[in-house]
Amino acid sequence: MSDLQVSLIVIGGIVVASVILLNWLQQRRYQRSAEKAFECKHEDVLLRVDETIAEDGYAELQPSRESSQEFQAKLSIEPIEPAEISQPDSASEGVTAAPVKQKTLEVDSASAVDYIANIRSETLIAASDLTEVLRRKFDFGKPVQWLGQRDTGAFWEEITIEANDGRGGYAGLKGCLQLVDRSGPVSEVSLSEFCDMVKNFTAHVHAVADFPDIRQAYAQAVSLDQFCAEVDVMVGINIISKDGGAFTGTKIRALAEASGLKLETGGAFNYRDENGAILFSLNNYESSPFLPDNIRTLATHGVTFLLDVPRVKNGEKVFDQVVHLAGIFSTTLGGMLADDNRISLTDSGIAKIKQHLGNIQAMMKARDLPAGGEIALRLFA
Repeated sequence: MSDLQVSLIVIGGIVVASVILLNWLQQRRYQRSAEKAFECKHEDVLLRVDETIAEDGYAELQPSRESSQEFQAKLSIEPIEPAEISQPDSASEGVTAAPVKQKTLEVDSASAVDYIANIRSETLIAASDLTEVLRRKFDFGKPVQWLGQRDTGAFWEEITIEANDGRGGYAGLKGCLQLVDRSGPVSEVSLSEFCDMVKNFTAHVHAVADFPDIRQAYAQAVSLDQFCAEVDVMVGINIISKDGGAFTGTKIRALAEASGLKLETGGAFNYRDENGAILFSLNNYESSPFLPDNIRTLATHGVTFLLDVPRVKNGEKVFDQVVHLAGIFSTTLGGMLADDNRISLTDSGIAKIKQHLGNIQAMMKARDLPAGGEIALRLFA
């Protein structure tokens, strides 16, 4: 083979290789362009959720016209009247006399549940001097309440950091450290620290303070806590599904709202009286709370009505309302009333629960701590 033939073969090979290389480079360039173009993910309008409904968390739960008619046909729910709450007879008193009298009685009864430092001064204690002690309301393990008396013999009024405008003064003060709440009794250390704060305050304003004995106060706190533990009971009625079926969140919500309950931030539907106090609540029998964001897709095997016994006035009447409503839920959802062991709850069982509830509230009344009263609401917060 001549040199010319070898040269032509080499040149031909180079040309072929160049063409192959050029085609490969062009293919890579187009591939990279395509990948870059598809890096941006675009919204699929077929999968888009209606933003108006999602933001509201409520609109999508409204049943259709047919569903509304079906619910109305099935329910016929009787309106539940809030428990009657007795009010003091103020017909023979002036307009301002009734609330003042209530406040005075509350101060007298508070001595059973508070450690009270009584402060007196020959001159008025300026309201502006109270700012620092008012800020320390939660520094001693239990809440602190301050009461003031504008003149000797005048009625006592509560003083708060929000309402204290720094004007005027007080002839007398009461610093009240709560002895007990649901976490237990106050400690001796906290009582001592509270006394130290009051002593520093009285030295600053040139006043004097009287303190109860700390050890006796602690013993009183322990005794009160034991009593509170005895009456701190939650009454629950479960409605559980039959044969492993599930209740849908939308149906639960429709039933609850038709019955006057409202879904609130705590993950439960609450029924309140005309004063805003919670009488009972509806909770998920399972661990997931009821939330606006999940109720549309939620499915559960049961719901539970809860009544916080020491926080509710007229507990037996409210319990009757709960039982009535639980029966409606059971019928409409196709479930059954059951106890915490998933055993069917009979009329006899319900009667025993009601009797136990009545005994608890009678015990509280005998202790001058009526269920649902202002003191009870503080102790069982």
